[in-house]
Amino acid sequence: MSRLLHRHSPVRIFGISVVLTILISAISIAYNGAQVIPVLFALLIIEITFSFENAIINAKVLTTMSKFWQTMFLTIGIFIAIFGMRVVFPIALVAIAANTSWQTVLDTALNDPVAYSAQLEVAYPSIAAFGGAFLLMLALSFFFDKTKKTLWLTPIESRLHRVSHWYMPSLMTAGVIAFFAALPRNDHPETTIASGAVGVVTYIVVHGLAEFFTKIQSGHNGKRATTTVRYGFAAFLTFLYLEVLDASFSLDSVIGAFAITNQVLLIAAGLGIGAVWVRSMTVYMVRKGSLATYRYLEHGAHYTVLILAITMFIHVPETFAGLAGIAIIFSSFVASKRAGD
Repeated sequence: MSRLLHRHSPVRIFGISVVLTILISAISIAYNGAQVIPVLFALLIIEITFSFENAIINAKVLTTMSKFWQTMFLTIGIFIAIFGMRVVFPIALVAIAANTSWQTVLDTALNDPVAYSAQLEVAYPSIAAFGGAFLLMLALSFFFDKTKKTLWLTPIESRLHRVSHWYMPSLMTAGVIAFFAALPRNDHPETTIASGAVGVVTYIVVHGLAEFFTKIQSGHNGKRATTTVRYGFAAFLTFLYLEVLDASFSLDSVIGAFAITNQVLLIAAGLGIGAVWVRSMTVYMVRKGSLATYRYLEHGAHYTVLILAITMFIHVPETFAGLAGIAIIFSSFVASKRAGD
């Protein structure tokens, strides 16, 4: 029994996912009937497909956080992911884009889901530009990181290393935003630029502050920032960064979910279950040291993020981004296995 409850045990790590899946499913079935079971399953698959790379990237960040903040990520963070990022966040974005009160949008979401779905589609250019810019900053910051010693696709990554400067991710992201804003088929160029700029600034502020306070903390401890376990305000900012990252990854899954059902609470339930499993996968990878074992997995995740970011600027079928991401991550897994043999 003690083995099953050990902090590295899959039973303990995924136990909360099983419990919450049963609980949320039972509540959904009680209110809507057994016919919601295939809907919940479809939404679960959508969330995991769009967010698997999120689990890998989260795992890398989570290794720098204390056990307390890892627990916060798996407990309090789950409720933020379900209700905050998959209900409140889209409603807030629609309210801002439509220049109306969040109370009005919430009322529409609960009582007129068809109208809310239409509002979400209208707000999509703003939502996509914000999420695309944030994720693009994330991916490019990884590839332009000179401290990164392991290269996967060397012909590409070595060239990026040679031109690496602190300003390159922001400069290239700004260039991508300007390019997509200038496309003739873009009917909302001002929205693309404004929302994209907010995405860039949000990444710089949240990620930058977390790194800044980590360096201060490492200075007090006499350690390098790269080996410091974050606690206190630095850990809180990192936790906040992970939540914003989760929100950016959830944008496409929320939009795609309306192809399955227009019931907002059912969407939150299905995607929320998926988010719980993604977080459990994150903690499992951290405690098993998967990123150290599979050296190219992180690279595959960031290439997937790069594709997802671009597809948010120029709309393509959600299935393409999801399947492309799975293929890239699988390729990085296979390459890691071969390199380790």
